[in-house]
Amino acid sequence: MIKLKRILVPTDFSEPSQSAMMYARAFAAEFDAALHILHVTEDPFVYAPVSEGFVPPPRFHEEMEAAARSRLESLLTSDEREQFHARLMLRTGSPFVEIVRYAKAEEIDLIVMGTHGRGAIAHMLLGSVAERVVRKAPCPVLTVRRPEHEFVMP
Repeated sequence: MIKLKRILVPTDFSEPSQSAMMYARAFAAEFDAALHILHVTEDPFVYAPVSEGFVPPPRFHEEMEAAARSRLESLLTSDEREQFHARLMLRTGSPFVEIVRYAKAEEIDLIVMGTHGRGAIAHMLLGSVAERVVRKAPCPVLTVRRPEHEFVMP
């Protein structure tokens, strides 16, 4: 029998992430598993071409983190947080790297994540976080596209 005790839901707050959350809630309820919800922010100034001596706006990173934390907290009601023993986590870095790192560190049993289903050109140029996670994750990964086949009723 499969035992799922820890389910990770990486989120970027998109529609595919919302669909993944719906599936993760259903799995967590069925298996009495804990939900770990992870949002990874990328520092926009890491990749931006900036001139020497450029300094980000004051409190930029703190405000970005506060906004992400607020959105994370809105994903579950307080009753759901208690029911699913939810852990809301925020990391900064490369989404693929941080998702895999978190899954290993927390001994996650299943990752449920949305995928955007980009076209071939966008996929070739940008790659896919979901695809990289599937290849490197230490556990099974369920990817959910939007619109998906409705197995879970809201």
